[in-house]
Amino acid sequence: MWCSRLLRACSAPAPCSLLRPHSALAHMTRILEGELESIRGAGTWKSERVITSPQGPHIHVEGSRGGILNFCANNYLGLSSHPEVIRSGHEALEKFGAGLSSVRFICGTQSIHKSLEEKISHFHQREDAILYASCFDANAGIFEALLTPEDAVLSDELNHASIIDGIRLCKANKYRYKHMDMQDLEAKLQDAQKHRLRLIATDGAFSMDGDIAPLKEICQLAQKYQALVFIDECHATGFLGPSGRGTDELLGVMDQVTIVNSTLGKALGGAAGGYTTGPKALIDLLRQRSRPYLFSNSLPPAVVGCASKALDLLMESNAIAQSVAAKTKRFRSKMAAAGFTISGQDHPICPVMLGDARLASVMADDMLERGIYVIGFSFPVVPKGKARIRVQISAVHSEDDIDRCVDAFTEVGHKHRALP
Repeated sequence: MWCSRLLRACSAPAPCSLLRPHSALAHMTRILEGELESIRGAGTWKSERVITSPQGPHIHVEGSRGGILNFCANNYLGLSSHPEVIRSGHEALEKFGAGLSSVRFICGTQSIHKSLEEKISHFHQREDAILYASCFDANAGIFEALLTPEDAVLSDELNHASIIDGIRLCKANKYRYKHMDMQDLEAKLQDAQKHRLRLIATDGAFSMDGDIAPLKEICQLAQKYQALVFIDECHATGFLGPSGRGTDELLGVMDQVTIVNSTLGKALGGAAGGYTTGPKALIDLLRQRSRPYLFSNSLPPAVVGCASKALDLLMESNAIAQSVAAKTKRFRSKMAAAGFTISGQDHPICPVMLGDARLASVMADDMLERGIYVIGFSFPVVPKGKARIRVQISAVHSEDDIDRCVDAFTEVGHKHRALP
């Protein structure tokens, strides 16, 4: 009897409410489809090209024939596929496993994590360091842990999104000063004198424009108004400065910058991970209160192994870091001679300024057809009317690679009337 009742129940039609689309879901879908269509209509749709080879200056891209020259990776030192870096990752994987399945303070700290933190603090000449899953997490974790409603943070208006989001999470009084404008920063510092702590936050090198923060002047103002200085060095660590220690070394203010946040996911092997390095008391506080650190799994051993070897290679010799500067100068001078406007200050980030979002996208596609991988950037990544193709130079690009890229830009620029 019960069996026949069960069969009838299973074969009965589902209630109408389960068959028709959920009204709230349908409403949300219509809203999202409208948003997506507006992105396509504005010419700012971002497609993801699929790479079928290791990262490097020469790659293979799905749908493209033959090898492609890659000019848009953050692989500044060419260490993403360096054989010694890969070997170190393999060794760490074999010895320490795939992962920890834990956050650091429970059972997720291995000897290699402590060793890498010590190596980072030694490299930056700071007291201590703390690892994160990414520098986005490091930026998300520092301001809330350090600053209270009694304090103030003063942020450059063009700071990276992760700095902006990290500052939004804290309860400090927030000041935004005009991009690299020291008069405006000083006015904001004067107004912030009523607060307990004052923290100036800036990118060391700005990723979309390739310009470098005036750290000497910032540190002078910090000293004058009793402020602390925080820099994000993601696009500087490993290749700016005589030994690649970043913008504070480049500009001679290592002893005046209080806090450095940076990444292991660009010049230092390119896998993943970020960190904060600075005073020991601050690092100790972050281990107790920084939410991304407390509630995220530890960095995988293979990533730690790769980053550790990348730092070893960098500290053994500055030859790789110095080669980036010469190749950057070659690209910038040849592009300027061709008639292009290149933003920034001698940084391997070389934004080719075009203005129009559609033009940047179409030119990047045409460059790929000519075997050059570059990407157009437009709103909301950069301000409206400031679209560009961002070119990034690597130590492993040859002079022939650079000349071929310039020739392709010149051809495509004339085709689309981006050149006179």
